Amino acid sequence: MQLPRLVDAALDRLVVPGYSRLGYTVRRAGWSTLPTGCLSGRTILVTGAGGGLGAATVRGLVALGARVEMVVRNPERGEETAAAVRADHPGAAVDVAACDVSSLADVRRYAAEVRDREAAVHGLVHNAGVMPPERTETAEGHETALATHVLGPFLLTRELRPVLRSGASPTAPSRVVFVSSGGMYTAALHIDDPEFRRGTYSGGAAYARTKRMQVVLAELLADDLAADGTVVHSMHPGWADTPGVASSMPGFHRVTGPLLRTEAQGADTVVWLQAAAEPGHSTGVFWHDRAPRPTHYLPRGGESPQARAALWTLCVDATGVGA
Repeated sequence: MQLPRLVDAALDRLVVPGYSRLGYTVRRAGWSTLPTGCLSGRTILVTGAGGGLGAATVRGLVALGARVEMVVRNPERGEETAAAVRADHPGAAVDVAACDVSSLADVRRYAAEVRDREAAVHGLVHNAGVMPPERTETAEGHETALATHVLGPFLLTRELRPVLRSGASPTAPSRVVFVSSGGMYTAALHIDDPEFRRGTYSGGAAYARTKRMQVVLAELLADDLAADGTVVHSMHPGWADTPGVASSMPGFHRVTGPLLRTEAQGADTVVWLQAAAEPGHSTGVFWHDRAPRPTHYLPRGGESPQARAALWTLCVDATGVGA
């Protein structure tokens, strides 16, 4: 039985019940099971797949029959994770590819390799994430969180456009999913200082700002790729117990530990967005626990058309990808 909408919305607004394992457990009771093999024949790329939510996403996708390419910065760690996935899912089609998503040059290299060897790609999950303790820049001069969460994913999506288009059909669109964060609710779209050059730098603030950018960028890419038969969604996983949370937010992890979701619970909606029928019939939606969620809770909280256009221009100018 589906959870009543008013109860579901209340869990969401109260944050702690909705984002914790309690919200997942209550909502899960009304979910249908994804059919075994529903992703057979589909190739899906997952960034940041060496551990945490990325590895859990890989496990969920291969369990449904997908062929998955794990896109990682550290190939050795990626191979260890891939071996563990194969041990749990004998016969799973799992490959490992090296790419630093924060490096635009490396993204171009990797995307060219994918275009050369893959006739079609059916899914792309932007999961790679960072929360730098201090402001750092990539070799190309971009603030690291911005490069990892926004510029790299934008470039990778646009560079893979031909194979995503080839992977789409009238009944089965290609799917791009951004793994954002509930922390994006705390941030506005900071397009006036996207590189965080002004003020006192905070890794948490940079994370929240760029996660907000991801949600808006997903909406913009949804419009951009609609004619290709590619849908684009964003989501947040709730509060999941991952190595990244433990290392980046030790205080939060210590206090909320008993409430945190497992990695598999946090990744559930990512897998569902790649596999279920419902999200294939829409695009540009923000999801949590398999349901659409508002991107703002306060009146007049939405971004102006000018700010949205400025984000697109930032991505185009920084990556050199044509508008």
